[in-house]
Amino acid sequence: MHGGTVDASDAQLISAVAEGDKHAFELLYHSYFPRLTRFLQGMTRNAQLIEEIVNDTMLVVWNKAYSFDRTCKPSTWVFAIAYRTACKAVRALDEPVEADPGLLEACTEDGPEHELGRHRLRHAVGAALEHLPVAQATVVRLAYHHDMGYADIAAVLDCPVNTVKTRMFHARQRLKELLAGYLEEKV
Repeated sequence: MHGGTVDASDAQLISAVAEGDKHAFELLYHSYFPRLTRFLQGMTRNAQLIEEIVNDTMLVVWNKAYSFDRTCKPSTWVFAIAYRTACKAVRALDEPVEADPGLLEACTEDGPEHELGRHRLRHAVGAALEHLPVAQATVVRLAYHHDMGYADIAAVLDCPVNTVKTRMFHARQRLKELLAGYLEEKV
């Protein structure tokens, strides 16, 4: 999704932010706002809360840009901040958290029947994700929706890579069970 060039320019922007460059921060904010919003929709559908979490995340980026040591990709660093900020915010809520129903794009063909098929698949996967524990659903979303590898996911979630692999294994097993009826209809 986002290649090395974007990460290099993001790293340069973070360095500029560390020196107090407001324009660099604005560019970084506009670059990450839609990505973080999509990510956070997997933790809550509360638009006001998502915007608050993104703003809190970017405030941390502004205040802690000097601490970015380039040992991980800039996107991994920012997503890790967003994840921790979201966990705190969601724990503070008294309301139930709803998962994002739209996650995976499966079909690439055009046409109304294929669009309907994609819509149904997104709905089926979204419904299945709602039945996964949050830790497993988060791993799936980071891997498939945000194109992150296991090492980056581990950095975002602050856990060992083997924990990410285990969560992904169990998530896939459970999704396979939950989507069995949907997949049988397609055969």
